[in-house]
Amino acid sequence: MKKLRLLPVLLCALALAGCARTEPVKNINQTLSISYSDSQLKSAILDAGRARQWIMQPQQPGVINGHIIQRDHSADIRITYGANHYSINYIGSNNLMARKGEIHRNYNRWVNNLDKDIQLRLASLPAQ
Repeated sequence: MKKLRLLPVLLCALALAGCARTEPVKNINQTLSISYSDSQLKSAILDAGRARQWIMQPQQPGVINGHIIQRDHSADIRITYGANHYSINYIGSNNLMARKGEIHRNYNRWVNNLDKDIQLRLASLPAQ
């Protein structure tokens, strides 16, 4: 009888655990303490993106669009950059449970990893 009382509690716990797969969409705004040339920033962003399997496409000076496909999920971002800053902003996605400012936590992990790789590449460059 006690096992039957425990069943609804376990079902509720499993349902709530499924909801934890989403979190607020993360947009990244980095201010750099060192100024870099546009070509240095562009190269660092493109190299980091390609290393993380993002399809990176420069759109105009200071703007790069990124697209990633992981299994049957995909996401689109826009990276804007200048001499001492860059931003990574969410544009859209497929199959990532995006709604009302929430998205699957994998998207935020992908963007955080991209951000870290950009910072590592910039740290290895000489300042302008």
